Amino acid sequence: MVDIVVAAVLGVAIGFVFLAWNVGYLAPKAVIEPLLPGFQGLLNGPWLLAGVVGGLVIRKPGAALFTELLAAVVSALVGNQWGGLLTIEAGLVQGLGAELVLLLFLYTGRVWVGVLAGAGAGLAGAVNDLVFWYAGSAPLFGTIYLLSSIVSGAVLAGLLGWLLTRGLAATGVLSRFASGRERTAEV
Repeated sequence: MVDIVVAAVLGVAIGFVFLAWNVGYLAPKAVIEPLLPGFQGLLNGPWLLAGVVGGLVIRKPGAALFTELLAAVVSALVGNQWGGLLTIEAGLVQGLGAELVLLLFLYTGRVWVGVLAGAGAGLAGAVNDLVFWYAGSAPLFGTIYLLSSIVSGAVLAGLLGWLLTRGLAATGVLSRFASGRERTAEV
């Protein structure tokens, strides 16, 4: 029960980060999109954070998917420029990308697993975007967008998510979880 409550709290809290980024990304996108087509994928990382953090904190099957999906639901319910259904669908796909990587590495909390989970979420999210938002785009654009999104996911969701998890563990709030006990053992 504690796992579900903590995953829900993380999902809702990061859903509010999504809401801020829904508006905050508009200025850099307006500059990047016309000057460097495809590189707007570099802005995707903040939307991938929930799955990585949820998976790194809970470290059980379904945590990354649940947390990312719940954050997307918060973004959809409060309102955004993409609509509810496509936002929730994107959260499902992105969460699945992180979840599969975490499963592959048995939900360990190492930094490189977090980075790969972020990259997995970035890959899944970019493929989803290329199908729903950029259908028919040139192969060069698609390649740049895909690689940019993977890099953004690895750095902004993976590395930042791992650092956020470590920071939370250092406070003691995660002491009931492997991520908190692992951090405490290092100190």
